[in-house]
This record gives sequence, structure tokens and C-alpha cells, in this order.
Amino acid sequence: MQDRRKFLNRIAGAAGLAAFSPYINSVKAESLFKAIERNAHRSASDIATDEDFWYFIQQAFTVSPNILNLNNGGVSPQPKVVQDAVENYNRLSNEAPSYYMWRVVDMGKEPLRAKLADIAGCSPEEVSINRNTTEALANVIFGLRLKPGDEVVLTKQDYPNMIHAWQQREKRDGIVLKWLNFDFPIEDNDFIVKQFENAFTAKTKVVHVTHLINWNGQLLPAKQIAQASHRRGIEVVVDAAHSFAHFDYKIPDLECDYLGTSLHKWLCGPFGSGLLYVKKDKIKNLYPLMSAGEPESEDIRKFENLGTRSFAIEEAIGHAINFHLMIGAERKAKRLFYLKKYWTDKALQIPGVSIGSPLKPEFSGAIALLQIAGKDPGEVNEMLFNKYKIHAVGINWENIHGVRVTPNVYTTLHDLDRFVAAVAEIAET
Repeated sequence: MQDRRKFLNRIAGAAGLAAFSPYINSVKAESLFKAIERNAHRSASDIATDEDFWYFIQQAFTVSPNILNLNNGGVSPQPKVVQDAVENYNRLSNEAPSYYMWRVVDMGKEPLRAKLADIAGCSPEEVSINRNTTEALANVIFGLRLKPGDEVVLTKQDYPNMIHAWQQREKRDGIVLKWLNFDFPIEDNDFIVKQFENAFTAKTKVVHVTHLINWNGQLLPAKQIAQASHRRGIEVVVDAAHSFAHFDYKIPDLECDYLGTSLHKWLCGPFGSGLLYVKKDKIKNLYPLMSAGEPESEDIRKFENLGTRSFAIEEAIGHAINFHLMIGAERKAKRLFYLKKYWTDKALQIPGVSIGSPLKPEFSGAIALLQIAGKDPGEVNEMLFNKYKIHAVGINWENIHGVRVTPNVYTTLHDLDRFVAAVAEIAET
């Protein structure tokens, strides 16, 4: 009964959009709400395989019924309720921008900060609202007080924007970058942690950890790496672009000092929305990327000094959070892993096909890397789209080669059967 009440409260939160969202008042939305209520008593594992339930979730999106999008790792579509919110906040702002933007729409920022902190499991005073992971972590990378000779440990498999930011600090400030180079997939957390530990020296000041490797979906043991780092007085920066709202965890669970993520990926938030987490006692000594009146302030808001920006995008994040909560973090995580397992199990029966990603839930989620013997990833990716209208992405990065396949909560098993059939034909040619 208590679980049922929670779900009804989530529905009520989403229904608050009824005043301006055509979707909320539609038959599709009514069917979704009823499906949520009807299934409130069921376990996350049980409902992960219930195709009827997830069909109702799919109907909340406006995705193409013809082009199959399996590149949600790049950016995810927004449910209709979030699209409606962006459009309506933007229309309101345009009635008298300097009045409605700052005196009306922006008044929702602090409640939004509290909503983000709630799903992140931290204090609102540790959450800054940014535009993406790159901006969030640029605040950290360029704001840390490092001096010539200080060492930073990172990997060749990290995201390019983060690598380039660290390389700029190396060139500009004389810090030393210590590189790890993994051969993923690896299903041994102790081995991964040991590689990081072996790179630490007395000069190591920072370790950069990509929680979920975007190229192939390898989940790194961020908490264990953080614990090993803190024993040596090393600060921990986590790139959570692909793990936040994908896996069921809270930011403090990782025991990191800094974390950045994009909300337009697995939260399905508006395009160009992100979050920066800075542990409270670290805020004062971290300089903001943009100029601030008090750069050594202990106020997390110093990282939001962007000037004029899209208030519509910021405020619509709250509706993406409502949608996420309505599904449920655990349900979502179970479903995403189930989708990956469903298609990889079938694909591995095809001669010449291998998967360049971990296949156990302790090491992976929705993302997996398709590999077909004798075929270049770019060639396979082009064939998938040109012949079958299936959109994925070819990957050729450090020790990682294949086609990245990323379903999302609106992806059906029928979609994945279509994809596997295409893979079988490509593998035979």
C-alpha cells in the first residue's frame, strides 16, 4: 500500500503539468498512469520483462516509428511532457523576456535544485545546474589549484572533452598526466582498482574516473577507486555522464569529491542540461570556470554565473525528474540491462559476432558494443542505417572498436528483433 501511494504521488506530480501540456490530458497519458498504478505492487525485476508495461512508456515519447534509434548514448529524446514544458516556458519568456525570465521562470530554480539533490542523494548546497558534463567538469578541471609537477591519473578511454581539458592544463600549468590504457571489457574490479593504485605516486593530487565508459558501456568501480585514492590524500573527479539516472545509485555512494553529468542522456531531460556536484567542503577552494564576484565563496551557485541562458531548458528539467520518478530508478535500471541482455544473447548466436562489452549486471547497463569479424565498425554502422534505417554509432577509439548500440526505456523487444535480424544479414554478407 505504501508503494502504491508513492506511485500515485509521482503521477500527481507529473499531472501538475495539466494546465499547459496537451500530453498530460491525452488518452496516452491516461493509459500510462493507469499502467503505473496497476503495476505498483510488482518487483522491478518482474516488470523489466513486461512488454505491455513498457509499451505504455514508449507512447510517452514522440520517437520515429520508422527510424530505429539505438544511439541514446549520444543524447536521448525527451518524453512529450518535457518537450511541452520547454515550449511553454519559452513562450512565456518571450512575452517580456527580462521580466518573465528572471522574475517568473527563474524563480523555480531553487525548487529544481532541491529536486535534483533529492534524486542525487546529496544536499541542494552541493548541486550546480549546468548545461552538460563538459561544462560541469570544466569547472573542476580548470578550477582545481594544481601547480607544476602535480600529477593527475586518468585513462586513454576517458571522454575526449575531458582529456583535452586536462591536456590544456598540462600545457598551460605544467601538471603531469599519468595515463592508464585498458583493454576492455574487464569483469574484475580488483584488477581495475589495482591499475589505478599502481599509477599513484607521492605527487598524485587528482584521479579522473569515468564511471561508465561511453565507448562500450564498461562500468568502473568508482567507489573502490575513490577509497583507494582518499587513503593517499588524492582528490577524486567522476565523469558520470552515462551512469546518472541510468544506474540506481546516489552520488555520495561513490565517495567522490566532484562529479559532472548530462541530464539530456539517461534522465531524458531537455537538450543542453547538466549537473555539477561538489562536496560541500570542497566548494571554497574550487575556482569557477566563469568569473564570479566571490570566486572563493562556499556557495555552489558561483558555478552558475553564465549570464543569459535558456531558463526554459533549466525549468523543464523538473518535469524530466517527475517522469524518471514515475517510472522508478530501480525499474528503469533493470529494464535497461534486460534490453542489452536480450539483444546480445541473440546476437552471440550469429557466426562471426562478438560483444566488446561486459555482459554481467555488476559491470554494465544498457550500452553494448557490437563486433562483426572482418568488418570495419564504420562500414557496419553505415549498412545498418542505409539499408535498415537503424541508427547506432561506429566506434574506433583506444583499444575499443565496434558499433555502439544503446537502447532506452522506449525501445521494445520488437525493435531489437529488427536490429538482430539486420545484424544476421550483415554478418552473412
